[in-house]
Parts: sequence; C-alpha cells; structure tokens
Amino acid sequence: MAEIIADEKVDVTDVVCPVTFVKTKVALEELEDGQILQVHINDGEPVQNVPRSVKEEGHKILKLIDNGDGTCELYIQKIGE
Repeated sequence: MAEIIADEKVDVTDVVCPVTFVKTKVALEELEDGQILQVHINDGEPVQNVPRSVKEEGHKILKLIDNGDGTCELYIQKIGE
C-alpha cells in the first residue's frame, strides 16, 4: 500500500474525550470531500472512541499506526454528506 499523504493534520494529544472527537470533527469539516486528515492521538480511550465516532459520522478510517510512544496516527478520509 502506498504511503498515505494527509491533506491536513491535527494534534489532539493535549485534550481528553470528548474534545478529541470534537477537534477531529471540526478539522474534518474544513476539508473537501475525499481529502485526508491525519490525527495525532493518544493511545487508549481516544483511539477507541474517535475512530468509532468518525465512522458513525460516515467518514472512512484508512489507517491507524501505533507510534510506539503512547500515541497513534489516525488517517481519516472525509466522505461527503
């Protein structure tokens, strides 16, 4: 699989749920359909909750990469309304 190139990046490691999802959602809203958002996210609760919430909103989870330091990179493709 080719490396995923993100159109936009957001870091939500400084906040806790549900703000992690709120910040992710706001960043997604600023993208065009089909664009990719890279979310720098903490392992644990955020990694469990944010992808699930994003999927419920109708967007596509492309990849989740464990950085090995308690954080992950989550790649989300925006799917239009």
